[in-house]
Amino acid sequence: MAKRILVPLDRETEHEAILPVVADLASAGGATIRLLHVAPMPDNVVNDDGLIVAFADQEMQRLEVEWHDALAPALAMLPPLSVEHAMRFGEPVAQILAEATEFDADLIVVTTTRRSAVRLALLGSVADQLVRRAKPPVLLLRPGAV
Repeated sequence: MAKRILVPLDRETEHEAILPVVADLASAGGATIRLLHVAPMPDNVVNDDGLIVAFADQEMQRLEVEWHDALAPALAMLPPLSVEHAMRFGEPVAQILAEATEFDADLIVVTTTRRSAVRLALLGSVADQLVRRAKPPVLLLRPGAV
């Protein structure tokens, strides 16, 4: 039974589809859930005159606050459970794997999306790369199918 479940979420993830499944898994084994969002590394914010109005570290802080605020509905779906959240910046697969190691996750739960065969062949998918590279098991959930 999983005791530490990592759940990478993005802005498009259908929280209402995946989180009840994660909640069931966590409550059955008394697991801790960590919700993770990986965002691209921000650049300095420059106005129309070319002046820096926010440095990258300030933009990272702003994005972290925005992510925390956006998590409110997700956290409301998991009230009696032990839930943590984190945000990382960089390439999604590398950051998810790093977080899984740091969190000592024994399960990663990821949503999948439908993509064309050509796009999937050219780009791969985060879920596909995680299945291939992650040390803990990866549970793939397709929104609408659960």
